[in-house]
Amino acid sequence: MEAIVKGMTFPFTIPQGFRITSEQFEQLAEVEQLARLELTANGELIVMSPTGGTAGGKNFNLYIDIGIWNRQTRLGKAFDSSTIFALPNGARRSPDVSWIVLERWNQLTQAQQDGFPPIAPDFVIELVSPSDLKNQRYRDLQAKMNEYLDNEVNLGWLIEPSAKTVEIYRLGQPVEILNNPQSLSGEDVLPGFTLELTEIFTA
Repeated sequence: MEAIVKGMTFPFTIPQGFRITSEQFEQLAEVEQLARLELTANGELIVMSPTGGTAGGKNFNLYIDIGIWNRQTRLGKAFDSSTIFALPNGARRSPDVSWIVLERWNQLTQAQQDGFPPIAPDFVIELVSPSDLKNQRYRDLQAKMNEYLDNEVNLGWLIEPSAKTVEIYRLGQPVEILNNPQSLSGEDVLPGFTLELTEIFTA
């Protein structure tokens, strides 16, 4: 199982035949602070360049909206894109925004919470950035969303601001595609939460 660098914009060399274990990934993630790193279930190393201003601003708004709701309800823990989760299938993923119900989070030990939490979030958001479109990574994001479902994530939103579309991924259900929705409901996963999309869809 060879490690492959994908989607990278930095000089980064991995010797032929080098295998990436979860322990090596954690060491690499600590050293390589300039880029977001992910690891697929089959050992493929993905290096993602830092977010540009447009996508970074939209990501921040998404996180703030979830954070305000979560602070008011105190139903769980919210995370930004810098958090890496160790999924049950062995992948290491960092959603743009994620949330875990408090009861599940509290079942982790302090050491597990401090490291890469070995848990799949209950809810995730992935935002399609201009660089994702430029480098034709949209299908990779769709595959990532399906991987979340395979690891028991209950609800996920893949938001594409330039096309003003949202793909809704629900556990055990077909993907729903919305064209130019004004808002999104957190349904029974995020009770009472509504995401207004005006600022997200604005250039």
